[in-house]
Amino acid sequence: MSLESGLQSLKRGEFILLFDSAGRENEIDMVVAAEYVTPEHVARMRQHAGGLLCLAIDNEFGNSLGLRYMHDILAESSTDKEMIMGLAPYGDRPTFSISINHYQTYTGITDKDRSLTISEMAKIFNIENRKKKFVSSFKTPGHVPLLLASKGLLENRQGHTEMSIYLAKLADLTPVTAICEMMDAETYTALSVEKAEKYAKQNCIPLIDGKELLEYSKVQ
Repeated sequence: MSLESGLQSLKRGEFILLFDSAGRENEIDMVVAAEYVTPEHVARMRQHAGGLLCLAIDNEFGNSLGLRYMHDILAESSTDKEMIMGLAPYGDRPTFSISINHYQTYTGITDKDRSLTISEMAKIFNIENRKKKFVSSFKTPGHVPLLLASKGLLENRQGHTEMSIYLAKLADLTPVTAICEMMDAETYTALSVEKAEKYAKQNCIPLIDGKELLEYSKVQ
């Protein structure tokens, strides 16, 4: 499917599937704009994807909230430095920051709780005093891991974090996305591109190839 069909799906609050590349993680993520997330979205990602449900946010937005990468936070802690992830096997630094729960959640892990945390995080983007609202509205550690997109997005890193934020911006949406890797319960590995294509066709969900997205970004 075309990039335009993917952008239209995001604008409608529907899913897209996003493939990074065979030379990287070689994984497919389910992606939805965070501002539209409902408990139904979370349930579907949990049931049909099954990976780690994370919340990707734009680098500038994260900086305005005072967020930092987890590897930098740990480097200044008493954690043994040998344990801290440098480059992942696929060649990138992880984009993990802290994990959060909205203060109105109970355990934080239910579909309702996680959807509240995700949608409320997206709302903060349009608030004047973001950091004050962020600090007063969220607790850490929680059940929604935050991922900080790299500055410059695809120019500096070509992960699902950056690609999903790039797509949100192309769609004129809040640059906050919920993403979850698709797993395969038959092989106990990441879902193959072939199976993802079949799922996408059966469910009328656009599947965007990261390689094509990267080429598109270079001519814009």
